[in-house]
Amino acid sequence: MIHVQGLTKRYGDKLALDDVSFDVQAGEILGLLGLNGAGKSTTMNILTGYIGATSGTVTVDGHDISQEPIEAKRAIGYLPEQLAFYGDMRVREYLDFVCDLKGVKTGRSEHLSSLCEHVGIAHMTHRLIRNLSRGYRQRLGFAQALVGDPKVVILDEPTTGLDPSQVVEIRKLVRNLGKTSTVIISSHILSEIQAICTRVVVLHQGRVLADDTPENLSRSAQSPQHLVARIQGQPERVQAALNRVAGIAHVTVLAQREPGAYDYAIDTARPDIRVDVFRALARADLPLLSMHSGETSLEQVFLRLVTGQVPPPTETV
Repeated sequence: MIHVQGLTKRYGDKLALDDVSFDVQAGEILGLLGLNGAGKSTTMNILTGYIGATSGTVTVDGHDISQEPIEAKRAIGYLPEQLAFYGDMRVREYLDFVCDLKGVKTGRSEHLSSLCEHVGIAHMTHRLIRNLSRGYRQRLGFAQALVGDPKVVILDEPTTGLDPSQVVEIRKLVRNLGKTSTVIISSHILSEIQAICTRVVVLHQGRVLADDTPENLSRSAQSPQHLVARIQGQPERVQAALNRVAGIAHVTVLAQREPGAYDYAIDTARPDIRVDVFRALARADLPLLSMHSGETSLEQVFLRLVTGQVPPPTETV
């Protein structure tokens, strides 16, 4: 659906994008990650046809964005980070205006009614936009992006400034979008990307550092020789019991999460020593409350990629 090849963008002497390439298949939800200045906004602006590339190509639904801009843009719906509306317009009036801009004529009334129902603003169509809350403005932004049923939807920081309940609702909308459209989403909230996206592209200093599923990125950064255990008992007794297990390289006390119980990071030289750990603790009469392989979050993977630092172990909550 989207093919990006050798994308390079210069602003004078500054190289914003350096030979960026990736593909997005139909029905995928792609997360675009990167520090400030990594090239995310530049990439999205080129994908939407807002600015041109210095070199490289972008193809949307088979149309080159620079050679066939009208055809390519017809397939794109865009939700910018900074929403701009005509505050004195009513919701339905504004969406009619967007239909005029996008050339939507046939079945417009039914299309807009269905769209407003889908994003949860059907009861707000006669409201002045200036009187809408931040959450409903964001929903209106989604509605305008979806006018004309675009095959590609590009979302720039879609949950910025929303309260927790609104964030949950917007994430649900994005997941539903992925059932009918190809979605590209940029967000600084890495847990959001991990929860929504089927694939992640990490940009750093204008180049692609990683391109994979969130699960594969986490798995690649996760050591199979690391356990996190919650054990009841005095740390000195726990340390002594674990030191008797062959293959344990290091034990670190993480934190006290329950009365009388501590979390421990256990680094081992063997692939799986869970049974041996359980038996050693049982012999010492030290209750094992939980134990799991240390998981690496997308945030830890991202920090490791862009800084080169090894992510700290994940504690049991």
